[in-house]
Amino acid sequence: MSELTLPEVELNIYSPKDPVEVVVVENYIVTKESSPNIVRHVTFDVSGTELENRIIAGQSVGILPPGEDRNGRPHKLRLYSISSPTKGEHGKKHLVSTTVKRTIEEWDNKLYLGVASNYLSDLQPGDKVKMTGPSGKRFLLPENARDFNYLFFATGTGIAPYRGMIKELFEEEYTNDCVLVFGCSYRTDLLYADFFEGLDKKHENFHYLKSISREKRRKDGSKFYVQTQLEDEEELLQPILRKDNTLIYICGMKGMEIGIYKQLVRLNLIDYVQIKKELPESLDEIPTDKFKRFIKPSDRTFEEVY
Repeated sequence: MSELTLPEVELNIYSPKDPVEVVVVENYIVTKESSPNIVRHVTFDVSGTELENRIIAGQSVGILPPGEDRNGRPHKLRLYSISSPTKGEHGKKHLVSTTVKRTIEEWDNKLYLGVASNYLSDLQPGDKVKMTGPSGKRFLLPENARDFNYLFFATGTGIAPYRGMIKELFEEEYTNDCVLVFGCSYRTDLLYADFFEGLDKKHENFHYLKSISREKRRKDGSKFYVQTQLEDEEELLQPILRKDNTLIYICGMKGMEIGIYKQLVRLNLIDYVQIKKELPESLDEIPTDKFKRFIKPSDRTFEEVY
């Protein structure tokens, strides 16, 4: 395998005690069709701050919502993955973007609105936000990124870092294989779909695979999930995964990684995992809360779940 070296990054240039104020320049919906889930793309202008030209695709920034919680304490910092490439949104280094899903839930017959997600979603161009960061030093492309193939798994807003990474790869000539597997419940929840579908049509070495779990079923009656693509698209994915210069990235809801690791083991693609303990006859016998005692990611697999 090509030597894998992650870039050196600067962390926490701005802290929660000393945030920087930045300006919102755009805020728009990124679902492909009208959806009950509201997901927005928000871009900030960080020009004139120490963040300009110092945030790398795959990192995160922190947002400090104004106001106080029910205990009279300032609202806590929330981290959001950067969805712009290292060169910046629209190729402008002073523009940094993220992807935000409004949190709207019901608990005990009461409506709950996520503080930071609704604050960000409500912002208009010209509004100012307190920001910290950058954060994150592992969920990054290697320094020699074009020497590798990639299999990116995402659910929901976990697609954010891949938008920046994939833009970065294909801004210049990239000849290796890149696959994005995106999972969601309904086709209305596809994020940045026009962009990724366009890349799929334009580049023979980019593949956009959609796993929509609550519409059609697989031939055996089971649901489509991101991990089922390893079997369903075996003809495409197996040759890529058998190469010694392929990396896997996983980003999204906590628990999605377990299904992926199980499938990798079943397909004997064990270069992407570390087997820590003797495995039971059936991987499904391993309790979810104890799974990492048996199987963990290897140095060829990068994971960011929440």
